[in-house]
Amino acid sequence: MQDLPIDIQEFLDQYPGANDDKNLSRNLEFYSNRLQCRPDNLRIEEIHEKWPGDYNKLEYKHGYIQWLFPIREYGMNYESQPLQRHELEAMKSDPDVIKRIVESYKLMLDFYGMHLVSLETGEVERSLPPRNYAARYKNLVRSSHNNLRISRILKCLSEFGLERLNAGFLLHVLNEQSEFKELNSGGIRGSMDRWWANCLRNEQERLWVQDTITNVRAGKEFVFTRELYRQALNRRLESGRLGEDAPQSPARS
Repeated sequence: MQDLPIDIQEFLDQYPGANDDKNLSRNLEFYSNRLQCRPDNLRIEEIHEKWPGDYNKLEYKHGYIQWLFPIREYGMNYESQPLQRHELEAMKSDPDVIKRIVESYKLMLDFYGMHLVSLETGEVERSLPPRNYAARYKNLVRSSHNNLRISRILKCLSEFGLERLNAGFLLHVLNEQSEFKELNSGGIRGSMDRWWANCLRNEQERLWVQDTITNVRAGKEFVFTRELYRQALNRRLESGRLGEDAPQSPARS
């Protein structure tokens, strides 16, 4: 059995020792667009309006990520708060909050050189011109602190019932690594294999993704193509399952 990092095991177990402090509600207030985050002093809709494409700000500021993607863990910004269970329940039931979380995800995808093709399936593609996906990919490979951010993002999406987006992101990165040799650094592979691929509470999906990664990492003839990527996401949409077994690469002419 895989020896999981402590934070991942707690995430998968849904934080069994976490308390629910009814006096804490900063995440709910922020995502209801009533509270400014700190230290940036902006409401969520102001961030969505002002920050897209401001890559220096997204790279070098560090306090915003805990506000945009709240989870039931402490982060490095002590002016934010861990997500409380009562907040999670209230936020999940508010369609406007869920839309804002999706917008936060799109903001970070753009920062990483990607865009969301389908909210239904979770499909992700490289950013389209005039965005320069190659420059953003280079930054993601070079700036390893983003690996920790992505772990938080995936945990948050899972908490809020958006786990299909996790699979879309993970398998997009795997396709880039397998078919195009992009995002294929040791740092990204290590974060993906040990952390990101385990940020799926759906056990069937988690195991399928892990098996597919293992096939790619084996360095044999298996190639996780764009076609296989889309097939997996569409299969999940239609049947609720990515697949029973790791897919086989189509024969090449």
